[in-house]
Amino acid sequence: MAAVPDGFYRDLVWNLRNGVLAVTRDGRIAVMNDVAYRILGLTPQETDIGLPYARVLKERPDVCRIVAGAFDLSHLPNRAELRLKSTGKVIGYTLSQVKNHEGEITGATLFFKDLTRVEQLEERERLRDRLAALGEMAAAIAHEVKNPLAGIEVMAGILKRQLAESEDAQSILRDIIKEAKMANAIVLEVLDFVRPIRLQVERISLSDVVRDAISMAESHVPRGEVRVEVVLPEHLAPIQGDPHQLRQLFTNLFTNAFEAMTGKGLVRLAAQQLAAEEEPTAGIETHAVPMIQVEVADNGPGVPADLMDRIFSPFFTTKPQGSGLGLAIVRKIVDAHDGRIDVSAPAEGGTRFRVTLPVSGSHELFR
Repeated sequence: MAAVPDGFYRDLVWNLRNGVLAVTRDGRIAVMNDVAYRILGLTPQETDIGLPYARVLKERPDVCRIVAGAFDLSHLPNRAELRLKSTGKVIGYTLSQVKNHEGEITGATLFFKDLTRVEQLEERERLRDRLAALGEMAAAIAHEVKNPLAGIEVMAGILKRQLAESEDAQSILRDIIKEAKMANAIVLEVLDFVRPIRLQVERISLSDVVRDAISMAESHVPRGEVRVEVVLPEHLAPIQGDPHQLRQLFTNLFTNAFEAMTGKGLVRLAAQQLAAEEEPTAGIETHAVPMIQVEVADNGPGVPADLMDRIFSPFFTTKPQGSGLGLAIVRKIVDAHDGRIDVSAPAEGGTRFRVTLPVSGSHELFR
Protein backbone atom coordinates (compact mmCIF):
# COMPACT_ATOMS: atom_id res chain seq x y z
CA MET A 1 0.00 0.00 0.00
CA ALA A 2 1.36 3.40 -1.01
CA ALA A 3 2.29 5.69 1.85
CA VAL A 4 0.29 8.86 2.40
CA PRO A 5 2.41 11.86 1.37
CA ASP A 6 3.86 14.01 4.13
CA GLY A 7 1.62 16.97 4.87
CA PHE A 8 -1.52 15.37 3.38
CA TYR A 9 -3.48 15.47 6.61
CA ARG A 10 -2.39 19.00 7.35
CA ASP A 11 -3.50 20.11 3.88
CA LEU A 12 -6.77 18.27 4.43
CA VAL A 13 -7.53 20.22 7.59
CA TRP A 14 -6.38 23.55 6.18
CA ASN A 15 -8.60 23.19 3.10
CA LEU A 16 -11.79 22.30 4.95
CA ARG A 17 -14.55 24.88 4.61
CA ASN A 18 -15.36 24.53 8.31
CA GLY A 19 -13.41 25.83 11.25
CA VAL A 20 -11.29 23.20 13.00
CA LEU A 21 -9.87 23.67 16.49
CA ALA A 22 -8.04 20.76 18.17
CA VAL A 23 -6.55 20.86 21.65
CA THR A 24 -4.46 18.37 23.60
CA ARG A 25 -5.50 16.82 26.91
CA ASP A 26 -3.44 19.39 28.80
CA GLY A 27 -5.27 22.25 27.07
CA ARG A 28 -2.81 23.30 24.36
CA ILE A 29 -3.75 24.10 20.78
CA ALA A 30 -2.70 21.39 18.35
CA VAL A 31 -4.58 22.55 15.21
CA MET A 32 -6.41 25.74 14.29
CA ASN A 33 -7.06 26.34 10.61
CA ASP A 34 -7.50 29.65 8.81
CA VAL A 35 -11.29 29.27 8.61
CA ALA A 36 -11.43 28.97 12.41
CA TYR A 37 -9.50 32.22 12.80
CA ARG A 38 -11.74 33.98 10.29
CA ILE A 39 -15.03 32.83 11.85
CA LEU A 40 -13.87 33.74 15.34
CA GLY A 41 -12.51 37.08 14.16
CA LEU A 42 -8.98 36.42 15.40
CA THR A 43 -5.63 37.13 13.80
CA PRO A 44 -3.50 34.03 13.07
CA GLN A 45 -0.19 33.88 14.91
CA GLU A 46 2.53 31.34 14.13
CA THR A 47 3.18 30.98 17.86
CA ASP A 48 -0.42 29.95 18.68
CA ILE A 49 0.24 26.24 18.15
CA GLY A 50 1.32 24.79 21.49
CA LEU A 51 -0.07 27.65 23.56
CA PRO A 52 -2.94 27.11 26.04
CA TYR A 53 -6.24 27.53 24.24
CA ALA A 54 -7.52 29.73 27.06
CA ARG A 55 -4.79 32.23 26.19
CA VAL A 56 -5.32 32.18 22.42
CA LEU A 57 -9.12 32.36 22.80
CA LYS A 58 -9.20 34.79 25.71
CA GLU A 59 -11.29 37.24 23.64
CA ARG A 60 -13.82 34.45 22.91
CA PRO A 61 -14.69 33.12 26.40
CA ASP A 62 -17.86 31.40 25.15
CA VAL A 63 -15.71 29.22 22.84
CA CYS A 64 -13.34 28.49 25.73
CA ARG A 65 -16.27 27.18 27.76
CA ILE A 66 -17.31 24.85 24.94
CA VAL A 67 -13.80 23.41 24.58
CA ALA A 68 -13.44 23.00 28.34
CA GLY A 69 -16.60 20.90 28.36
CA ALA A 70 -14.96 18.26 26.14
CA PHE A 71 -13.24 16.77 29.17
CA ASP A 72 -16.07 17.27 31.67
CA LEU A 73 -19.35 16.46 29.91
CA SER A 74 -20.67 12.94 29.55
CA HIS A 75 -22.62 13.81 26.39
CA LEU A 76 -20.83 16.16 24.02
CA PRO A 77 -22.86 18.60 21.89
CA ASN A 78 -23.49 17.55 18.29
CA ARG A 79 -24.72 20.11 15.75
CA ALA A 80 -25.39 22.68 18.47
CA GLU A 81 -25.58 26.43 17.91
CA LEU A 82 -24.05 29.36 19.75
CA ARG A 83 -24.18 33.13 19.30
CA LEU A 84 -20.78 34.65 20.05
CA LYS A 85 -21.36 37.58 22.40
CA SER A 86 -18.23 39.40 21.29
CA THR A 87 -19.00 39.40 17.55
CA GLY A 88 -22.70 38.59 17.27
CA LYS A 89 -21.96 35.72 14.88
CA VAL A 90 -23.89 32.47 15.11
CA ILE A 91 -21.88 29.26 14.80
CA GLY A 92 -23.00 25.67 14.48
CA TYR A 93 -20.56 23.27 16.12
CA THR A 94 -19.79 19.69 17.00
CA LEU A 95 -17.44 18.79 19.85
CA SER A 96 -15.59 15.45 19.82
CA GLN A 97 -13.01 13.74 21.97
CA VAL A 98 -9.76 12.39 20.55
CA LYS A 99 -8.81 8.95 21.90
CA ASN A 100 -5.74 6.72 21.41
CA HIS A 101 -5.71 2.96 20.76
CA GLU A 102 -6.22 2.25 24.46
CA GLY A 103 -9.34 4.43 24.55
CA GLU A 104 -7.66 7.12 26.61
CA ILE A 105 -8.71 10.72 25.94
CA THR A 106 -5.78 12.60 24.46
CA GLY A 107 -7.53 15.73 23.28
CA ALA A 108 -10.65 17.30 21.80
CA THR A 109 -11.73 18.69 18.44
CA LEU A 110 -14.23 21.44 17.74
CA PHE A 111 -15.68 21.55 14.23
CA PHE A 112 -17.76 24.67 13.54
CA LYS A 113 -19.31 26.74 10.76
CA ASP A 114 -20.54 30.31 10.51
CA LEU A 115 -24.35 30.14 10.43
CA THR A 116 -24.94 33.88 10.76
CA ARG A 117 -26.05 34.33 7.18
CA VAL A 118 -28.19 31.18 7.27
CA GLU A 119 -29.95 32.46 10.39
CA GLN A 120 -30.54 35.82 8.73
CA LEU A 121 -32.09 34.12 5.70
CA GLU A 122 -34.33 32.04 7.94
CA GLU A 123 -35.35 35.12 9.90
CA ARG A 124 -36.09 36.87 6.61
CA GLU A 125 -38.39 34.02 5.61
CA ARG A 126 -40.16 34.25 8.97
CA LEU A 127 -40.46 38.02 8.54
CA ARG A 128 -41.94 37.58 5.07
CA ASP A 129 -44.57 35.21 6.46
CA ARG A 130 -45.42 37.60 9.30
CA LEU A 131 -45.66 40.54 6.93
CA ALA A 132 -47.96 38.63 4.59
CA ALA A 133 -50.40 37.95 7.43
CA LEU A 134 -50.00 41.47 8.80
CA GLY A 135 -50.49 42.93 5.33
CA GLU A 136 -53.87 41.31 4.87
CA MET A 137 -55.04 42.56 8.25
CA ALA A 138 -53.58 46.06 7.80
CA ALA A 139 -55.11 46.48 4.34
CA ALA A 140 -58.57 45.64 5.70
CA ILE A 141 -58.18 47.97 8.69
CA ALA A 142 -56.70 50.79 6.63
CA HIS A 143 -59.62 50.68 4.20
CA GLU A 144 -62.07 51.04 7.10
CA VAL A 145 -60.05 53.78 8.81
CA LYS A 146 -59.11 55.93 5.80
CA ASN A 147 -62.69 56.80 4.85
CA PRO A 148 -63.70 58.16 8.30
CA LEU A 149 -60.42 60.08 8.50
CA ALA A 150 -61.08 61.68 5.14
CA GLY A 151 -64.60 62.56 6.29
CA ILE A 152 -63.32 64.12 9.50
CA GLU A 153 -60.79 66.24 7.58
CA VAL A 154 -63.35 67.42 5.02
CA MET A 155 -66.00 68.31 7.61
CA ALA A 156 -63.44 70.10 9.77
CA GLY A 157 -62.42 72.13 6.73
CA ILE A 158 -66.04 73.10 6.06
CA LEU A 159 -66.55 74.16 9.68
CA LYS A 160 -63.30 76.12 9.55
CA ARG A 161 -64.64 78.20 6.67
CA GLN A 162 -68.06 78.67 8.32
CA LEU A 163 -66.60 79.75 11.65
CA ALA A 164 -63.97 82.06 10.23
CA GLU A 165 -64.68 84.76 12.84
CA SER A 166 -64.21 82.51 15.90
CA GLU A 167 -60.53 82.30 16.77
CA ASP A 168 -61.11 79.58 19.38
CA ALA A 169 -63.00 77.43 16.87
CA GLN A 170 -60.30 78.03 14.25
CA SER A 171 -57.58 76.84 16.64
CA ILE A 172 -59.49 73.67 17.55
CA LEU A 173 -60.33 72.87 13.92
CA ARG A 174 -56.72 73.40 12.85
CA ASP A 175 -55.69 70.83 15.46
CA ILE A 176 -58.39 68.41 14.26
CA ILE A 177 -57.25 68.72 10.63
CA LYS A 178 -53.60 68.36 11.63
CA GLU A 179 -54.26 65.22 13.69
CA ALA A 180 -56.43 63.71 10.94
CA LYS A 181 -53.66 64.27 8.39
CA MET A 182 -51.12 62.70 10.77
CA ALA A 183 -53.34 59.67 11.36
CA ASN A 184 -53.85 59.28 7.61
CA ALA A 185 -50.09 59.49 7.03
CA ILE A 186 -49.52 56.69 9.58
CA VAL A 187 -52.14 54.54 7.84
CA LEU A 188 -50.39 55.08 4.51
CA GLU A 189 -47.01 54.29 6.09
CA VAL A 190 -48.34 51.06 7.55
CA LEU A 191 -49.74 50.05 4.16
CA ASP A 192 -46.44 50.86 2.51
CA PHE A 193 -44.53 48.81 5.09
CA VAL A 194 -46.61 45.63 4.78
CA ARG A 195 -46.73 45.82 0.99
CA PRO A 196 -44.20 43.41 -0.61
CA ILE A 197 -41.15 45.10 -2.13
CA ARG A 198 -40.81 44.59 -5.85
CA LEU A 199 -37.32 45.67 -6.80
CA GLN A 200 -36.61 47.54 -10.01
CA VAL A 201 -32.97 46.52 -10.24
CA GLU A 202 -30.39 48.49 -12.15
CA ARG A 203 -26.69 49.30 -11.91
CA ILE A 204 -26.34 52.33 -9.64
CA SER A 205 -23.65 54.46 -8.05
CA LEU A 206 -23.66 54.57 -4.27
CA SER A 207 -22.46 58.18 -4.26
CA ASP A 208 -25.55 59.29 -6.23
CA VAL A 209 -27.84 57.42 -3.84
CA VAL A 210 -26.19 58.96 -0.77
CA ARG A 211 -26.29 62.49 -2.17
CA ASP A 212 -30.02 62.21 -2.93
CA ALA A 213 -30.68 60.62 0.47
CA ILE A 214 -29.08 63.53 2.34
CA SER A 215 -31.25 66.03 0.43
CA MET A 216 -34.40 63.99 1.10
CA ALA A 217 -33.59 63.68 4.81
CA GLU A 218 -33.10 67.45 5.05
CA SER A 219 -36.57 67.95 3.59
CA HIS A 220 -38.05 65.71 6.31
CA VAL A 221 -36.18 67.00 9.36
CA PRO A 222 -34.41 70.35 9.93
CA ARG A 223 -30.69 69.62 9.79
CA GLY A 224 -29.66 72.64 11.81
CA GLU A 225 -25.92 72.72 12.48
CA VAL A 226 -25.43 68.98 12.03
CA ARG A 227 -22.37 68.32 9.86
CA VAL A 228 -22.45 65.48 7.34
CA GLU A 229 -19.21 63.81 6.34
CA VAL A 230 -19.21 61.36 3.41
CA VAL A 231 -16.17 59.15 2.74
CA LEU A 232 -16.53 57.02 -0.39
CA PRO A 233 -13.57 55.35 -2.14
CA GLU A 234 -13.04 56.68 -5.65
CA HIS A 235 -13.22 53.26 -7.29
CA LEU A 236 -16.12 51.81 -5.29
CA ALA A 237 -17.95 49.22 -7.37
CA PRO A 238 -21.51 50.04 -8.53
CA ILE A 239 -24.34 48.07 -6.90
CA GLN A 240 -27.07 46.08 -8.59
CA GLY A 241 -30.10 47.39 -6.71
CA ASP A 242 -33.26 49.43 -6.71
CA PRO A 243 -32.26 53.12 -6.61
CA HIS A 244 -35.58 54.25 -5.13
CA GLN A 245 -35.47 51.70 -2.31
CA LEU A 246 -31.79 52.36 -1.51
CA ARG A 247 -32.44 56.10 -1.40
CA GLN A 248 -35.27 55.39 1.05
CA LEU A 249 -32.92 53.22 3.13
CA PHE A 250 -30.26 55.90 3.58
CA THR A 251 -32.84 58.69 3.84
CA ASN A 252 -34.34 56.93 6.85
CA LEU A 253 -30.92 56.47 8.46
CA PHE A 254 -29.98 60.13 7.96
CA THR A 255 -33.42 61.28 9.15
CA ASN A 256 -33.06 59.13 12.24
CA ALA A 257 -29.64 60.67 12.95
CA PHE A 258 -30.82 64.26 12.41
CA GLU A 259 -33.74 63.72 14.78
CA ALA A 260 -31.50 62.17 17.43
CA MET A 261 -29.00 65.06 17.49
CA THR A 262 -31.52 67.93 17.68
CA GLY A 263 -29.58 70.38 15.54
CA LYS A 264 -25.93 69.81 16.51
CA GLY A 265 -23.36 67.08 15.93
CA LEU A 266 -21.78 64.99 13.20
CA VAL A 267 -23.10 62.27 10.92
CA ARG A 268 -20.43 60.31 9.10
CA LEU A 269 -21.02 57.89 6.23
CA ALA A 270 -18.10 55.73 5.12
CA ALA A 271 -18.06 52.85 2.64
CA GLN A 272 -15.61 50.15 1.76
CA GLN A 273 -15.53 47.14 -0.51
CA LEU A 274 -15.11 43.82 1.27
CA ALA A 275 -13.56 40.61 0.04
CA ALA A 276 -16.01 38.17 -1.52
CA GLU A 277 -18.00 36.21 1.06
CA GLU A 278 -19.47 32.76 0.65
CA GLU A 279 -23.23 33.19 0.58
CA PRO A 280 -25.66 30.28 0.93
CA THR A 281 -27.98 29.79 -2.01
CA ALA A 282 -30.11 26.70 -2.51
CA GLY A 283 -29.60 23.87 -0.06
CA ILE A 284 -26.01 23.76 1.12
CA GLU A 285 -24.45 25.34 -1.96
CA THR A 286 -22.52 28.54 -1.58
CA HIS A 287 -21.07 31.10 -3.96
CA ALA A 288 -18.63 33.96 -3.47
CA VAL A 289 -20.23 37.41 -3.54
CA PRO A 290 -18.33 40.74 -3.43
CA MET A 291 -19.82 42.97 -0.73
CA ILE A 292 -19.92 46.69 0.00
CA GLN A 293 -20.16 47.82 3.61
CA VAL A 294 -21.58 51.24 4.47
CA GLU A 295 -21.39 52.70 7.97
CA VAL A 296 -23.63 55.56 9.06
CA ALA A 297 -22.51 56.84 12.46
CA ASP A 298 -23.54 59.82 14.55
CA ASN A 299 -22.33 61.28 17.83
CA GLY A 300 -25.80 61.78 19.26
CA PRO A 301 -27.16 60.40 22.56
CA GLY A 302 -27.08 56.79 21.30
CA VAL A 303 -29.48 53.90 21.90
CA PRO A 304 -29.88 52.36 25.38
CA ALA A 305 -28.48 48.83 25.53
CA ASP A 306 -31.82 47.37 26.64
CA LEU A 307 -33.51 48.73 23.49
CA MET A 308 -30.85 47.68 20.97
CA ASP A 309 -32.51 44.34 20.17
CA ARG A 310 -35.87 45.98 19.47
CA ILE A 311 -34.72 48.84 17.29
CA PHE A 312 -35.75 47.21 13.99
CA SER A 313 -39.08 45.88 15.29
CA PRO A 314 -42.16 47.27 13.50
CA PHE A 315 -44.09 49.92 15.45
CA PHE A 316 -41.40 50.25 18.13
CA THR A 317 -40.37 53.85 18.73
CA THR A 318 -39.06 56.10 21.49
CA LYS A 319 -40.25 59.28 19.72
CA PRO A 320 -43.51 60.95 20.80
CA GLN A 321 -44.69 61.37 17.21
CA GLY A 322 -42.93 58.38 15.62
CA SER A 323 -44.72 55.52 13.88
CA GLY A 324 -41.96 53.01 14.66
CA LEU A 325 -41.62 52.01 11.00
CA GLY A 326 -38.59 53.97 9.79
CA LEU A 327 -35.90 51.47 10.82
CA ALA A 328 -38.22 48.50 10.19
CA ILE A 329 -38.48 49.70 6.58
CA VAL A 330 -34.70 50.05 6.45
CA ARG A 331 -34.27 46.43 7.49
CA LYS A 332 -36.90 45.27 5.00
CA ILE A 333 -35.12 47.05 2.13
CA VAL A 334 -31.75 45.61 3.18
CA ASP A 335 -33.25 42.11 3.32
CA ALA A 336 -34.82 42.54 -0.11
CA HIS A 337 -31.34 43.30 -1.48
CA ASP A 338 -29.88 40.14 0.13
CA GLY A 339 -27.90 42.30 2.54
CA ARG A 340 -27.66 42.63 6.29
CA ILE A 341 -27.73 45.48 8.80
CA ASP A 342 -26.30 45.76 12.31
CA VAL A 343 -26.49 48.47 14.92
CA SER A 344 -23.98 49.16 17.67
CA ALA A 345 -23.04 51.78 20.22
CA PRO A 346 -19.40 52.88 19.72
CA ALA A 347 -17.27 53.44 22.81
CA GLU A 348 -16.98 57.14 21.96
CA GLY A 349 -20.79 57.49 22.02
CA GLY A 350 -23.56 57.81 19.47
CA THR A 351 -25.03 55.14 17.22
CA ARG A 352 -23.51 53.28 14.29
CA PHE A 353 -25.49 51.43 11.63
CA ARG A 354 -23.53 49.06 9.41
CA VAL A 355 -25.20 48.08 6.13
CA THR A 356 -23.59 45.31 4.08
CA LEU A 357 -24.88 44.86 0.54
CA PRO A 358 -23.83 42.47 -2.22
CA VAL A 359 -22.53 44.10 -5.38
CA SER A 360 -25.01 41.80 -7.14
CA GLY A 361 -27.62 39.54 -5.55
CA SER A 362 -30.46 37.20 -6.33
CA HIS A 363 -33.11 39.64 -4.99
CA GLU A 364 -35.59 36.79 -4.92
CA LEU A 365 -37.25 37.65 -1.64
CA PHE A 366 -40.33 39.89 -1.45
CA ARG A 367 -40.90 39.47 -5.16
